[in-house]
Amino acid sequence: MASSNRVIIAGAGASGLCAAIAAARDGAEVTVIEKTDSCGKKLSMTGNGRCNLTNLDMSADKYNEEARGRMDLWLKRFGVRQAMDFFASLGLVITNEDGYLYPISGQAATVVAVLFNECKRLGVTFCFNEQVKMVNKDDKGTFIVKTNVNEYQGKAVILATGGLAGPKTTGSTGDGYYICEKHGMTKKETGPALVPLLSEDGTLPDNSGVRALANVGFYIGDELIASEYGEIQITSKGISGIPVMQASGVVAEHISKGRPVTAYINLFPGYNDDEFDSLVKAMMSLPGDRKLGELLEGFCNSNINEMILKRMKINKNMKLKNVGESMTSCILHKYRELKVDISGFADYKKAQVTKGGISLGDIDDTMQSKLNPGLFIIGELLDVDGRCGGYNLQWAWTSGYIAGEAASCL
Repeated sequence: MASSNRVIIAGAGASGLCAAIAAARDGAEVTVIEKTDSCGKKLSMTGNGRCNLTNLDMSADKYNEEARGRMDLWLKRFGVRQAMDFFASLGLVITNEDGYLYPISGQAATVVAVLFNECKRLGVTFCFNEQVKMVNKDDKGTFIVKTNVNEYQGKAVILATGGLAGPKTTGSTGDGYYICEKHGMTKKETGPALVPLLSEDGTLPDNSGVRALANVGFYIGDELIASEYGEIQITSKGISGIPVMQASGVVAEHISKGRPVTAYINLFPGYNDDEFDSLVKAMMSLPGDRKLGELLEGFCNSNINEMILKRMKINKNMKLKNVGESMTSCILHKYRELKVDISGFADYKKAQVTKGGISLGDIDDTMQSKLNPGLFIIGELLDVDGRCGGYNLQWAWTSGYIAGEAASCL
C-alpha cells in the first residue's frame, strides 16, 4: 500500500540526500533507492577528496547560459547562506579558503557521513543495490516505482540519478534520462564537461609533466573563444587543471563541430609586455660565455625548456654567441605564447559533470514536471552545469532542497 505522504527518491547522491532531508524534516515518509551499495559515491570524491561545498562568489553567470535566466530565483530560495545554515544544522564545521567553502575536516567522506546520519535520524529508508527501471502513475494519482528487485508506491517521486560523468567510479550512467523522456520531457544534447583537453603534439613533456601558474587562451584562428588563469598541467596527453576544465565545455563544443582549437599558454602571467621585454634583455645581458641550456635553467621548468628547444630544433649546448641575440630573444618569448593544438577532449570517465540534460523548460520553479505533477527532476540530471569551485555542488543542494520541500507538501 502507498503511504499518504511517501516521497520516493531515486539516487542517493548529493542532490538526492539533500532532498531526502528536506522532505523528511517537513514530515514526509521518505524512501531512497540507490543502484550502488552505498550513498554519496561521487560526493566522496569531489574536490580531490576534500569536497568544495559551495562558493561565496555565487551568481547565475557561474552556470551554463541555458540556466542563468532561472538561477537567480533558485539561488535566492536556497543559495550559499542557506547551504551554510543547512550544513551547520547537520553539525558540519565549514572553513573558508578565499571564498571556497570546505568541511574543516578536509574530507569529503565527512560530508557524506553527516548527510547520511541525518537521513537515518529522520527515519529515511534506504534501499541499496536497486535500480529504478520504471515510474508510472495509476488512476488514483499514486506513483508506482519499479526497480530490478521491488515495487514502491508514493505520492511523489524525485529523480536524482545523476548524469553520465564518472560511470565506473560513481555508477552514474544516465538512467534517469530514459524515464524523463518516457514522461514527455526533452533531453538536451549531453556531453562531458569539466574535462582535460587532449593533444597529439609529440613535443609535449613526458612522464609526470609540468604544473605551472599561467594564463591560457583558446582560439579558433584569430578568434578568442575562452581564456582562464590558474594552475595548469601539461602532460604528454594534453593539458588539464582547473583553468583548462573551466574552458573545456566551450572548447569541446567547437571541436565536436569540427572546428580546430589552439591553446596559447603564457607561463609568465605576472609580467606585462614591457616588463617581460626587460626581463629578456636582462637575461641576455648576463655575463659569461654561457650555453643556451644554462640560460634557460634559471628561466623556466626544465621540461618546458626541452619542449621549446625540441620544437625549434636547437641544441641546448649551443653557445649563446652562436645562437645570436635575435634567436635567443625569440626563444624566450615563446614562453609567453606556448602553442598547443587541441585534438579532442576526455570522455565521461574523466568528466566531473555532464553538460546538457533534461530541459529546464519542462520543470516549474520547484523542479516539478510541468506535464506530470508529483514528478521532480533535480541535480545533474537537468540541463545545468557550473564552473569548478563548488558551483555544481551548490546546484545539487539548491535543487535538492527546493524539490524536497515541495514534494513533502503534495
